[in-house]
Amino acid sequence: MYETLFNHLEIKSGGKLTDDEREAIMTVFQRKRMRKRQYFLHEGDVCKYIGFIVKGSSRMFTVDDKGHEHIMRFGLESWWISDHESLVNLTPSPYYIEMLEDSELLVVSFSDASDLRGKSRCFDETIKNLDKFHNIAIQKRIHAAIGMTAEEKFGDLSRTYPEFLERFPMNMIASYLGIAPETISRIRKMALRK
Repeated sequence: MYETLFNHLEIKSGGKLTDDEREAIMTVFQRKRMRKRQYFLHEGDVCKYIGFIVKGSSRMFTVDDKGHEHIMRFGLESWWISDHESLVNLTPSPYYIEMLEDSELLVVSFSDASDLRGKSRCFDETIKNLDKFHNIAIQKRIHAAIGMTAEEKFGDLSRTYPEFLERFPMNMIASYLGIAPETISRIRKMALRK
């Protein structure tokens, strides 16, 4: 289980973990098995952990006053899950994080992760790189939300994250893209005709 995390850290950091770094990581990251539909985080709770998905998938979402779900983010193998704002500011989260499949995670507290950055160059570099890519992803997501048609959003998602279309139901894809499920059906039918 830890080998998946070690490989991820080495790839993302471009470095090689030392034996001491591996030991430090294994000391602070705890194994956690979660069932499909089990929650990593509930709305209103303070997020206390960062999760690394070894196996499985997740979604981060909100529920509006009318009971409609709005998916902010999906998670797959070798992806990280948490509510960063709640984690850093110790404020109640407006989000749920739900496992969409039976999953295996490695979880670490924010304080342990912060300490680990000082003990492991690979972990520190990985976090820096993840922050960069996360900021780029957010910028692209905002652009899609305000500047793309439904067809363009679906096409962009199909090119960027084709695995989403294989792993998640279309009603969740629609929620993630901020479009109606009927629109997804129409777009897919048009694509099949071409």
